[in-house]
Amino acid sequence: MDKVPMLAEGYERLTTELKALRAERPKIVEAIEEARAHGDLSENAEYHAAKERQGQVEAMIGDIESKVSRAQIIDPKTLSGDKIVFGATITLLDDHDKPVKYQIVGETEADAGSGRISYNSPLARALIGKSKGDEIEVTVPSGDKFYLVDKIQFI
Repeated sequence: MDKVPMLAEGYERLTTELKALRAERPKIVEAIEEARAHGDLSENAEYHAAKERQGQVEAMIGDIESKVSRAQIIDPKTLSGDKIVFGATITLLDDHDKPVKYQIVGETEADAGSGRISYNSPLARALIGKSKGDEIEVTVPSGDKFYLVDKIQFI
């Protein structure tokens, strides 16, 4: 099984979500029992909704348990060097010398709106292994983008 790299805060968020889902299990069982008591199950919308929710919760629990068990927690503060790696915070200059800042994080932590991109994203794959001063070209849905690596930080 492949390791799933993530930051400590991403790991904490996953374990918190896992605890909440596990706490929901008894409530779902209770809802199923209550709906079952109403009689005919073939036309019992409450029963079917509860069973569907139970399936969703169990699938989510399985997915999160898998990620947590394969987690490889990386602390960017312990990293150093002049190459871009997982956990690095990078400042890029776009075509108009406008700075844009990204941090390379795990898939479950990615949020492009806040500058956190997955290590599997096209931009992160283009950045990993590059150094300050390198130019990169990345193809995104809106077309080709060109960037200059301005700063690499491990914060």
